[in-house]
Amino acid sequence: MSLVSYGRALSLHAERKPDSVALVHEGKATRYAELDRAANRLARLFARCGVDEGDFVTLALPNGREFVEALFACWKLGATPQPVSPRLPRAERDAILALVAPKLVVGPPVDEVPGGHALSSRGNRSSLPGDRSLPASPTAVVGPAVLEAGFDASGESDAPLPDRVSRYRMAICSGGSTGRPKVVVDHIPAQCDPEAAFHGQSPGTSILVPGPLYHSAPLINCLSVLLGGGKVVAMSRFDAAESLRLIEEHRLALAIFVPTMMVRIWKLPRAERERFDLSSLVRVVSSSAFLPEWLRREWIEWIGPDRVWEAYGGSERIVGTLISGREWLARPGSVGRVSEGRKIRIVGPDGETLPVGEVGDVYGMPPGGPGSTYHYLGAEPRRLPDGWETLGDMGYLDEDGFLYLVDRRTDLVITGGANVYPAEVEGAIEAHPAVLACAVIGLPDDDLGAVVHAIVHLAQPIGEDELRRHVEARLVRYKVPRSFEFVWETLKDDAGKVRRAALRAERVAALERAKSG
Repeated sequence: MSLVSYGRALSLHAERKPDSVALVHEGKATRYAELDRAANRLARLFARCGVDEGDFVTLALPNGREFVEALFACWKLGATPQPVSPRLPRAERDAILALVAPKLVVGPPVDEVPGGHALSSRGNRSSLPGDRSLPASPTAVVGPAVLEAGFDASGESDAPLPDRVSRYRMAICSGGSTGRPKVVVDHIPAQCDPEAAFHGQSPGTSILVPGPLYHSAPLINCLSVLLGGGKVVAMSRFDAAESLRLIEEHRLALAIFVPTMMVRIWKLPRAERERFDLSSLVRVVSSSAFLPEWLRREWIEWIGPDRVWEAYGGSERIVGTLISGREWLARPGSVGRVSEGRKIRIVGPDGETLPVGEVGDVYGMPPGGPGSTYHYLGAEPRRLPDGWETLGDMGYLDEDGFLYLVDRRTDLVITGGANVYPAEVEGAIEAHPAVLACAVIGLPDDDLGAVVHAIVHLAQPIGEDELRRHVEARLVRYKVPRSFEFVWETLKDDAGKVRRAALRAERVAALERAKSG
């Protein structure tokens, strides 16, 4: 089938199978006809707020039907959705809004949006060709229009809208390792083939999406299944046992997890974990963060090598790899070979291409050339003069082109002249059954330059000596943390990522205060 707009793809499924379930959230099912009509109504409400083709719309909404309706409302107008966490601190959200300059902000109270104004009931009629029911943009104002959470579009028409294609399908926030806000504007236009396969599955497949839809991996997987006329089961917040129950109840074929989720599922009591029927699962995909080798082996042994996959890449789409469990067993530690026509090379400190097996910076090149897949708001790409670009990760290639990651350059700990990659140490620590998550950082040391320090999120009490013995059995001595810090709160965000730079800065500041005090 030829390409159609995202809005038209939704309408096609609504026409062909109106009563098929598109979305399940908190036990409530939304069917394709319902979703399409609701998106049409909401698009008209967005238009009355001034949204037009090419505009950004910031969505600060939790997972659920409202969020998905808002996505398609944007695409039906030719606008670009720009999701953010609804729990984002106001100062960080303000910084993102300053970068994006959206026409509309959906979710927060109007008095919390700089220059924000509520929708006025007054205004001229539509400027959208072919639809006289759409009011035009309000008169000129400073700042974006705001629709607070719980908005009501029931008074708008649900009739079809003129077909439009958003130039950029989405714009995703990414703090990277620095934590400074930046936005990745995806250059894929909002059009697709609604009959295309996804993750090896025919159109109409089903997926569990337990992560927040303001992150790219959950959003893209949710979107891809909906555009193919399939069923998405979305969770408000991840719960290990509940995720398995939903897979069993809905007979889901796909699930997208981050490693933190896979750890928590694995650390359920064995009897609880194994009481669920997961026979419908065709593929479990891990993404967004480092997947420890021990954890992958456990999952492969549990559900089989053909169902455990890992994807590596970034919202920028300059580099991306995919590997099955069966391929991984032949090449333990690899994240796979590049996909979708991209190229990859490993670069040394002087910009030279390194040979097979040598660790360096991972650089990628998309098939369309530099700048073809995205542009940043609030940052500059890290490109070589010849256009090759890096996300900041380090790794090496084997003789068959399989990539092995070691860590991000900014997180590397150099202790006594030896390189320690935090992800490796974290994986060893998280293999202990009492540990939920771990963040490893380097703290300054007058003798060694830096020493390895582990911040450990515990599920149950454990002695430092026991944990140290556990790590010493798995790592060479210089990689074993010099010190451990035990905490009872989460260290990783909803994407399973840890902001090591921020954790290190807090602890270095505390050390400085202790010295000066």
